[in-house]
Amino acid sequence: MNAVRDVLASDADALAAVLGRAFADDPVWTWMFPRHPERMAAMFAMLLRHARLPNGLNELAEENGRVRAGALWDPPGRGRISLAAQLRQLPGMLRVLGTRTYAVLRGLGEIERAHPIEPHWYLSTLGTDPSAQGRGFGSALLMSRLSRCDDQRFPAYLESSKEANIAYYERFGFRLTGEIRVPGGGPRVWPMWRNPQ
Repeated sequence: MNAVRDVLASDADALAAVLGRAFADDPVWTWMFPRHPERMAAMFAMLLRHARLPNGLNELAEENGRVRAGALWDPPGRGRISLAAQLRQLPGMLRVLGTRTYAVLRGLGEIERAHPIEPHWYLSTLGTDPSAQGRGFGSALLMSRLSRCDDQRFPAYLESSKEANIAYYERFGFRLTGEIRVPGGGPRVWPMWRNPQ
C-alpha cells in the first residue's frame, strides 16, 4: 500500500538515505560533493534534524512501510532558516563539506538572492529513490501540498536543478521565471513559480 504522510523524527535516517540516492546525479549536489557522493545522505540527515524536521511541514511517500520519496517544504513567511538553526548546522556542514564549505555557501547564497519575497510555499527538496522513480511517488507528494496551496490561495516556488525536470513541474502548473548561474563554475538552476489554481 502506498501512502503520503508527515515526516517524523524517526524517519530522518531512512529519508536522508533515499534523498542521498535521489540526488546522486543532481548537478547542484554533485557540484557540492564532487569527490564524495556518499556524503550526500549525511548532509540530508543533518539538514533534516536541524532545519527541516522542526518545521513539521515535510512529507514522505512510502510503499509497504518503506520510504520511497520525500518532499521538504517551507510555509509562507518561514522560508529563512533562523540564525540559531544555522549555527547548529555549521559544525555538521564543515564536517560534511570540508574545504567546499565556502564555495557551497556562496553558491547557495546566490540561489537565495533570487528567492521571491511574496509569501509562498517553498519546495526546497523533492526526491524519489531511483528504484521507485516513475511510479507516481513524487507526483503524489506534489499534489498533497499543492492542493493545500490552492485551498489556502498561496503560490508555490521551487528551483529546479535539472533542466529536464522543468517540463515535469510545468505539468503541475509551475512556470519558469528565469535562470540562476551558481558562481565559481557551479551549475545552472531554474526558478519556477506556481499561482494558486
